[in-house]
Amino acid sequence: PEWSDEWTAAEGGFACALDLVRYIRKEFGDSFGISVAGYPEGHPNRISQLTDEEAANMSDSEKGRCCTHDGITYVCKDDDYKKEMDYLKEKVDAGGDFIITQMFFDAEVFKTFVKDCREWGINCPVVPGLMCINAYPGFKKMTKFCKTRVPKDLGEKMDAMKDDPDAVKKFGVTFGSEICRSLLDSGVEILHFYTLNLEKVVYGITDDLGITSGLVEKSDEKDAKDMVAVGSAWARVGDKVKGSAGEGVVKEMRKDGTAVIEVDGKDVEMAKGSYEKVFS
Repeated sequence: PEWSDEWTAAEGGFACALDLVRYIRKEFGDSFGISVAGYPEGHPNRISQLTDEEAANMSDSEKGRCCTHDGITYVCKDDDYKKEMDYLKEKVDAGGDFIITQMFFDAEVFKTFVKDCREWGINCPVVPGLMCINAYPGFKKMTKFCKTRVPKDLGEKMDAMKDDPDAVKKFGVTFGSEICRSLLDSGVEILHFYTLNLEKVVYGITDDLGITSGLVEKSDEKDAKDMVAVGSAWARVGDKVKGSAGEGVVKEMRKDGTAVIEVDGKDVEMAKGSYEKVFS
């Protein structure tokens, strides 16, 4: 909530994903397919900042999933990683049909995670969650925020083209295709892309892989700057939203997230967080 620095469960509500999985299976049986989240590098809340001494004495498994940002090393320590895997096993045993992972940029981290799942008796499909590289600032922000491992050569290439947005998008296709091929060669059958409503790089990747043909030429991202994150959805000009003033259509999106919405023939301003997208 905006008024609190930390999340707490509502009275009588779900405290975690495991509670939700159990509830769905209890109340609805097999009516729904359920995906649960998996974290190849450990959940960000379980990733620790290391001292220089700790970084120098990491185990081999820790070295394989650690990351460095601004000269600081982070890792989900082995004991915490075990807790993560134990919890994932609980979610699957409670009724999770398959796993979609947190984003990653090192294919070997994913492959190790799948191997670990099998050793933990987690035998459901594990689907890689792939965050496409669309822009340098977004890449740096998300990898730092999620404490994501960035291979040295990838980091160097991104830094070298940070002032060339077109080159970054082009590279996003090249890198995305390479990591997808590595995953497919390892036995992966499904790819899940985190698109952030930006299709050009995704289409470039699927075209390059031969999954689609000619889609990248049809991509249209001219409205990308009009997209504003609202909760877990995106709202842009032309979308239907609802808020305290009623339900209407977005006419204008401002940089601070304020939306100008036509409600019953009148223009109404709604501040960011006070409206939500209506999915029809």
